[in-house]
Amino acid sequence: MRKLILFFLGTLCVLSLSAQRVRKGLYSVAFYNLENLFDTLHDAGKNDQDFLPDGRYRWTGEKYEAKLQNLAKVIGSLSKERVPQGAAVIGVAEVENNRVLNDLLRQPTIGHYRYVHYEGPDRRGIDCALLYDPQQFQVNASKLVLSEPYQGDTVHLTRGFLVVDGELAGERVCVIVNHWPSRGADSPVRVHAARQVKALKDSLLRQDRRLKLIVMGDLNDDPMDESLAVLGAHKQKKEVKKGEFYNPWWTILEDDGRGTLCYRGKWNLFDQILLSKSLLKKRRGLRYDHSEVFVREYLIQQDGDYKGYPLRTHGGRRWLNGYSDHFPTIVYLRK
Repeated sequence: MRKLILFFLGTLCVLSLSAQRVRKGLYSVAFYNLENLFDTLHDAGKNDQDFLPDGRYRWTGEKYEAKLQNLAKVIGSLSKERVPQGAAVIGVAEVENNRVLNDLLRQPTIGHYRYVHYEGPDRRGIDCALLYDPQQFQVNASKLVLSEPYQGDTVHLTRGFLVVDGELAGERVCVIVNHWPSRGADSPVRVHAARQVKALKDSLLRQDRRLKLIVMGDLNDDPMDESLAVLGAHKQKKEVKKGEFYNPWWTILEDDGRGTLCYRGKWNLFDQILLSKSLLKKRRGLRYDHSEVFVREYLIQQDGDYKGYPLRTHGGRRWLNGYSDHFPTIVYLRK
């Protein structure tokens, strides 16, 4: 009996040490388009009338609370199967204001997160933000870099570039969160956004050529589109040169046929996380390990014309009590 007890104690010690190694060695970075996270109040100067109690979607307090709970369920689950403490940072798109972020982080499962957010120029009032776990990621500096319109087009503006400089696993890591113009705009508008991010990237790398840089967001383009080529994002690690990026989502979409959103039966992968060359090196330090489109059964519509699509908040004007029209993406980094 004593031997059996010692065996189980030894097994528990091994499992505990293994879990510690996972916690110390593996980190995750995620992105999630929250699909119209609006409160029920009107913000002056913003075109948010659809998301008011008497608006197009009859957006009530009950629906808003359900949306917050649904999103918290997803955010709180991101990477938990591989990284027990969850994602260190999560870039998000389509948040209306600080109020919705405060309400979101009041949800018990994700109450340990903090956020970085600046009010942007978008006419509808949707911005980018960065959620972060202060136990894993320390913010040192942040700013919102406003985008320049393409040839005077003030309708299809990029929502600014949220730059957050911090420390992850004892190393300097800089994250740029994006939400580029929708497919309602022509490709050159997103190429213009890519050029601005490239200029921002070049400026950061001139200051610190070893900087570990992550560019993430809803880019409204697929990995093989022109805008990503302009930014210097490659399908294969071996193709990445100094100042360029590795784009793991190219293989996932083109070779594996998996995406983050579906339109008229065709999958796209707009929600990308790009990694600078400094995150690909095999020497000791923080480096890329693998990536994942986060898909769980509860995130998928189970019936109807859109069976198999992401289960979104509304189908037309009908409230579906879903999550988002996008799946989240995750990149895993190993120290």
